[in-house]
Amino acid sequence: MRKKNHNPFVEPPSRPTASINVTPLVDVVLVLLIIFMVVTPLLDKDVTVAVPKTEQVEDPQEVPDAQLLVRLAKDGKLFLNDKELSRDAYVAELKKQMDLRVDTSKVIFLDADDDANYGRMVEAIDLAKAAGVLEIGMSTDDLEKPGKKTP
Repeated sequence: MRKKNHNPFVEPPSRPTASINVTPLVDVVLVLLIIFMVVTPLLDKDVTVAVPKTEQVEDPQEVPDAQLLVRLAKDGKLFLNDKELSRDAYVAELKKQMDLRVDTSKVIFLDADDDANYGRMVEAIDLAKAAGVLEIGMSTDDLEKPGKKTP
């Protein structure tokens, strides 16, 4: 019988260890970090929006003579600068006013009651366009005043 050669430098195999190899985890986390660092500046893009200029009016009850304010009441009545008009008189009065103006000042402002019929408002706009109005501005309520409901 031969005797096995025992090498003092070779160790016998050890039992398996239950530790996690974190090297692949660190590699993945670093790659994700680099991706987020590159993509994040691209996400912050500003979109420019053309916002109409506003004009501060001190007392909305006072309407300048040159300005035409059309009010549509809850019950469907039309008012031109606080003067109640029928449908035909509304068109005739607007046509008369527009004939006196140059194209750049053929503007009216429409102020409709919150509970007014939408169809009646569209009809008022259509009639104004038929009378020669080139631009229509919408008048709104100031929501920051006390007693006003915010949507």
